[in-house]
Amino acid sequence: MLNFLQRIGKSLMFPIATLPAAALLVRLGMEDMLDIPFVTAAGNGILENLSLIFAIGIAMGFAKDGSGAAALAGAVGVLVLEGGIEGINDDIDMGVFAGIIAGVIAGMLYNRYNDVKFPEFLSFFGGKRFVPIITSLTMVVLSFAFGYLWVYPQYVLDATANWILNSGEIGVGVYGVLNRLFIPVGLHHVMNAVIWFDFGTFTTGSGEAVRGEINRFLNGDPEAGYFLAGFFPIMMFGLPAACLAMYAAAKKHRKAAVGGMFLSIGLTSFLTGVTEPIEFSFMFLSPLLYFVHALLTGLAMVVSFMLDIRHGFGFSAGLIDFSLNYGIAQNPLLLIVVGLVFAAVYFVVFYFLIIKLNLKTPGREDEDDAFVEETQEVGQGEETNDQDLKAYRYLEALGGADNIRSLDYCTTRLRLQMQDRGRVNEKALKSYGARGVMKVGKQNLQVIVGTSVEFLAEAMKKRMEQGNDAPPVQQENVEQEANHEPLKLEEKEFIMPVAGDVLPLEEVPDEVFAQGMMGPGFAIDPKEETFRSPINGKVVQVFPTKHAIGLEMENGLEILIHIGLDTVKLNGEGFETLVESGQSIKQGDPILRVDLNYVTSNAPSVVTPIIFTNLKNESVTLVKQGTQSQGQTGIITIQ
Repeated sequence: MLNFLQRIGKSLMFPIATLPAAALLVRLGMEDMLDIPFVTAAGNGILENLSLIFAIGIAMGFAKDGSGAAALAGAVGVLVLEGGIEGINDDIDMGVFAGIIAGVIAGMLYNRYNDVKFPEFLSFFGGKRFVPIITSLTMVVLSFAFGYLWVYPQYVLDATANWILNSGEIGVGVYGVLNRLFIPVGLHHVMNAVIWFDFGTFTTGSGEAVRGEINRFLNGDPEAGYFLAGFFPIMMFGLPAACLAMYAAAKKHRKAAVGGMFLSIGLTSFLTGVTEPIEFSFMFLSPLLYFVHALLTGLAMVVSFMLDIRHGFGFSAGLIDFSLNYGIAQNPLLLIVVGLVFAAVYFVVFYFLIIKLNLKTPGREDEDDAFVEETQEVGQGEETNDQDLKAYRYLEALGGADNIRSLDYCTTRLRLQMQDRGRVNEKALKSYGARGVMKVGKQNLQVIVGTSVEFLAEAMKKRMEQGNDAPPVQQENVEQEANHEPLKLEEKEFIMPVAGDVLPLEEVPDEVFAQGMMGPGFAIDPKEETFRSPINGKVVQVFPTKHAIGLEMENGLEILIHIGLDTVKLNGEGFETLVESGQSIKQGDPILRVDLNYVTSNAPSVVTPIIFTNLKNESVTLVKQGTQSQGQTGIITIQ
């Protein structure tokens, strides 16, 4: 059921995408703007036919290939359904529900009958041509049923609408909280469709009846806009302030990495009202913060209502819609005052909770910190604007194209049905730019990408159809690998950097290292505090947090020495680096000193992985295990 409702929510994005155009036309044609009545009438042409638009859009969304035949079937279905119901009882008005029902059924019938075959004399009506036919017949049956039975759900809906619309602060507050709480499972679109496009009726000066909060507001209903106004303080001020709080609470060495992301998604929220990139950045890392955010959204709705503020939008509550509809709003300047107050509240509350409870918001993670920093060192963590390359990487991280049963998308996220969700590499997805990964049910997966998700999804679909071959840049890497001269390491070329117990890599209590995600190698449980260079070569990197050092041998072999596990969170405490990046070193030269007592007390483990980060097809052999002294040779070989 949840998956079915999520498909409806995803499909609603097609018809909802027409609203900005409708709102723009309606506003531009009004007397206080350009005073061109036919432009307003043109915009209302969209708003007055939402059931038809919903049927077309939802049918396309439900169809497995987004076919126009499904869209036509949806249009036919809603026309038959509404016409049949009117012929039985013209007091029944299903509103957008008629379009939703017709669109869902048309899409499902398309998936079932789009390739149906008939005898030769009926073959013209086979395949996709049969879908509008079977849809219309189905709708005739439903129109007969709804013509007599819809009076009961209509009574319930009207009663619910009257309670919500007339319950004052309680109604808008409950709606604001639920609107945010439904976002993780993608059902907020379903609830919004009811409030925005169906609840409440207003008769315009020309005698036309319009339904829904958005339509009524744009057409001058003096009672509309209360269920929309409270979103402006949150989307334009509150959530951008939350971004600032998360940035301020980030670890010093991570601020540069997360600062650009927070600036981008904060500005997106302020200008357009698209908030999901922000919300998904902390929703699963810190559920407590998200619950607080939902409560604050409800509070903003209540405060706006109590201040008698009415405002509306055609797309979302950002600066663009705020400016466009300013002239028909009531007390709009108060929204700025409310917004500034909520910005302060968001910053203080978020910052306090993050620091006090040590919440793992972006820039404060433990395991992901080390993973991202170190994958960047070996060239795996960079983002790209090349959608084809990005699609290739996402598909590989998702377990390959054959691991995906279906792929859809909505405003900011990929919606996938997986064959085997265990094959998905969530860390790789995040290193390629994903804002979050959410598991739904047993096989469904949602990957939060941002507002560019449509381009990525289409590139992924194209690759899934054509085979996910490596793109040119990857093929160049393959060619380079083919020409790669094997790196070797003789027994005497590597010495123990510190006295301790030698362990196979798979015994390291951290899956990133144990599964070889960083590369092959081994580990040492150190018994001394001074680490010495195991090779002749140079230092290529000293990590800012001093917990790791990158070395390179004269033959090009690269080595990462990572002192302890999750030690990045110590921010350099307990470590003293004795070399600098670029410095030449010889076997036995001191390179780093560690306070083992401090690290043991403040980190999960002092076990130190030694990783060879640029091997291709070479064979790594761990020759010795157990307790070894510093300077001991014959520990490991590479052939």
